[in-house]
Amino acid sequence: MPVAARVEQLKKFMWITTCISSAVLENKNYKYVFRPQASGDQFGMMTMDFIAQNTKEKLGKDAKDLRVAIIHEDGAYGVDVAKGNEAGAKKAGFNIVLREGYSATAPDLSALVTKLKRAKPDVVFHTGYNPDITLLLRQAREQGLKFGALVGHGAGYGVYEKLKEGLGADVDYVFNTDPISIWLANQKSMDPKLPPIIKAVGEEFDKRKPGLAIRSAHVGMAASNTYLFLNDVLPRAIKKYGGIDPDALRKAALDTDIPEGGTMLGFGVKFHGEGSPMAGQNERSFPVVIQYVDDKSYVVWPKSQAQREAVLPLPKGTTYSNQ
Repeated sequence: MPVAARVEQLKKFMWITTCISSAVLENKNYKYVFRPQASGDQFGMMTMDFIAQNTKEKLGKDAKDLRVAIIHEDGAYGVDVAKGNEAGAKKAGFNIVLREGYSATAPDLSALVTKLKRAKPDVVFHTGYNPDITLLLRQAREQGLKFGALVGHGAGYGVYEKLKEGLGADVDYVFNTDPISIWLANQKSMDPKLPPIIKAVGEEFDKRKPGLAIRSAHVGMAASNTYLFLNDVLPRAIKKYGGIDPDALRKAALDTDIPEGGTMLGFGVKFHGEGSPMAGQNERSFPVVIQYVDDKSYVVWPKSQAQREAVLPLPKGTTYSNQ
């Protein structure tokens, strides 16, 4: 947030590849800050929509009877996603039994776990980093917290090796919401020039991080959004607007008009312009919901990108299962 404000003040150009907080752009009317990435409120809405579409069939409850808890680190990121969670929960008609923020640097989250136990949620929606995710779930295990599903929202939930390191087998069946990993995106509906780039990025990743079970989705986001800038925005700025100064880059970005399937992340690109509450935000971006199972990640929502059915609720016998 402070970097975007400073860039705008200096009339430089900023291209955001991985940050998601809606507050970076919301009601700022920046001219020189652009984000092809999905925004935080979309994360919160997406996960609620995912659960809403599965409430009756998989969780066996009407929406009004589904008990949901929304917990989040209390920085701009967590507050933003939780805001989307709350809006989505109200839209779905869920019963919000707890909404609470906490400091990501808190040394003890046992009081929050106690509140969760009292609230008895069917689904916990959590936005956090690491080590706070590990701390929360370790204390939840120690205190016997049970629920039907845990849904994370990027940040710490997007770094599988850290989750596995801290939680071991308990990471199985956890959900995470993020822009899709470029290695999981539906290539059948993608611009045919992109799959070879995805393959090349994956090979470079494996050279630098050999042996990782799951490639970092965030690395893929950075690759996709940087490729978009270098191959769409930059050439147009030079050819159509005469250079690479901030105004030329800004005009070139506003001209970007890419349909769904036109990026390695699966979504299209068209930026909200001046006067929009989210000026500079890609209006065609969207996150997806993935689930970790046996050291693999699978897209389970939306249906257009899904690789398999979601496992809901947590299977009997797993650490946090309320079955």
